[in-house]
Amino acid sequence: MYDVIIIGGGPAGLTAATYAQRAGKSSLVIEKNGFGGQISWSPKVENFPGFVSISGSELGDRFLEQAMEQGAEVELDEVTAIEDGEIKKVKCLSGAEFEAKAVIIATGAKPRMLGLPHEDELVGSGVGFCAVCDGAFYKGKAVAVNGGGNSALQDAILLSETCSRVYLIHRRDSFRGEAKLVDVLSKKSNVEFVMNASIEALEGENELTGVVVTGGRRIALDGLFVAIGHEPDNGAFSGLIELDDKGYSASDERCLTRTAGIFTAGDCRRKAVRQVTTAVADGATAALAACSYIDSL
Repeated sequence: MYDVIIIGGGPAGLTAATYAQRAGKSSLVIEKNGFGGQISWSPKVENFPGFVSISGSELGDRFLEQAMEQGAEVELDEVTAIEDGEIKKVKCLSGAEFEAKAVIIATGAKPRMLGLPHEDELVGSGVGFCAVCDGAFYKGKAVAVNGGGNSALQDAILLSETCSRVYLIHRRDSFRGEAKLVDVLSKKSNVEFVMNASIEALEGENELTGVVVTGGRRIALDGLFVAIGHEPDNGAFSGLIELDDKGYSASDERCLTRTAGIFTAGDCRRKAVRQVTTAVADGATAALAACSYIDSL
């Protein structure tokens, strides 16, 4: 039995493991895909404190190395359920079961993808999801943003400051985002609205070279930022934690849930800013809260 089981091996989960271990608690991190989380997709990270520049995959590896150096154990499996009680039982897709005094849910939220051929292969090679993280790499180049909400509009404004051309592609005839943001973009000479259009194909083999939109128009691009929302992965835990209308854990900055001994951290939690820095902050907060809970038993 472990003191803490952490579901999710991204920055939040691995930080939680490091903090739990340093507090003298045993921890197990269960990750269903690959350790490091979404940051591993980014070719370069230049906004994480302490590093002028580091690849996302290397940063993810360092999170993992640090947690394991502190004594955390890791397991590649998918958690399908948590059985509540004084001792929590975590059940996995493989049939494996693990027990712990506390559980931290750090399953993250994955960006919604377009579902087009070769999209997976082009992620990190022209196709991205975070203009704040990766926009600087496209200085002086042509990019597109796909989406019509505030996130897409804000991404387009940010990119317009440094990119030669920004195409804002939206499937409707009007944007869902704030009118003020639309007004700012409409006054920029290097921004073009491509309305009533969906991206139907991605061009380029090893790197993105352009897109094809509704009607057959081809747009040459160096980068594409997909901003059509995120999908949290909290469904398996809905009986134990409160979810908001979008499926995010409805916990606050304390990372507590309605079930004693179960905590939440990172992008799976309802929050205004989703960055690697806020994820690691949540990981520390959730781990310390879990340790306090265990000590009170």
